[in-house]
Amino acid sequence: MSKEELIEMQGRVDEVLPDARYRVTLENGHQLVAYTGGKMRKFRIRILAGDRVTLEMSPYDLSKGRVTFRHIETRSGSSANAPFRKRR
Repeated sequence: MSKEELIEMQGRVDEVLPDARYRVTLENGHQLVAYTGGKMRKFRIRILAGDRVTLEMSPYDLSKGRVTFRHIETRSGSSANAPFRKRR
């Protein structure tokens, strides 16, 4: 399937499921199960419940999707401005 055939939509993560999967509600109210795309998995971008995400969906199966982007939103009580510390 070519990239032109994919449907791109935005939604909000409702629930984090095992194996890098998420239950997402789209802006139009439709719910689906989405998985993390390859680059997001490679760079270990964390997605939490409540995050706004962009998904790619196949026009042939609208019950599954791939998360391609996590929109940055500041959370209350988070350390968004704290410097990054490298884990040992």
